[in-house]
Amino acid sequence: MGKEIVSLLDRPIVMVGLMGAGKTSVGRALARRLGIPFVDSDKEIEAAAGCSVVDIFAMYGETEFRRVEQRVIERLLDTGPGLKVLSTGEGAFITPAVREMVMKRAITVWLRADLDLLVKRTNFRHTRPQLLHADSRQILGQLIDERYKTYALADITVETRDESLRKTLDKVVAAITEYIEKRKENG
Repeated sequence: MGKEIVSLLDRPIVMVGLMGAGKTSVGRALARRLGIPFVDSDKEIEAAAGCSVVDIFAMYGETEFRRVEQRVIERLLDTGPGLKVLSTGEGAFITPAVREMVMKRAITVWLRADLDLLVKRTNFRHTRPQLLHADSRQILGQLIDERYKTYALADITVETRDESLRKTLDKVVAAITEYIEKRKENG
């Protein structure tokens, strides 16, 4: 199951959710299973800026980072093969202009994870600007309260658990298949 979905896809798949939800690892595995390219918007931002996301936040602030992020995501949707899996940073979908753009031009998949799993997956990582020198449980809990209502606007929601990548990937593929079939039925 997987490659047959590609023949039904008419747009890219964009992974959204909080840091630690698995957007990059699941997105990369999904692209591999579907046989289409994978792109990580944060890596593309770093390549364009010549420095890390953490450095961009430190030097220019979040507002400027979000402007750069929007331009990069738009470029990624406009260039290269039409079918791809795009993993976005945790704040991208929260930005109204980015959310509107990806909702119109892609299938959005929210990887929803509970607080304990997010804390477990993000502890000891120094690539998360919002968690540097902060209580990660408190920050992530606040982000859940602030952002889950917006992430819920995504086309597809997949609950992620502390399970194997393959199991999560199977759930994502099944949810995308169901979404495409419903869209086809509804014309």
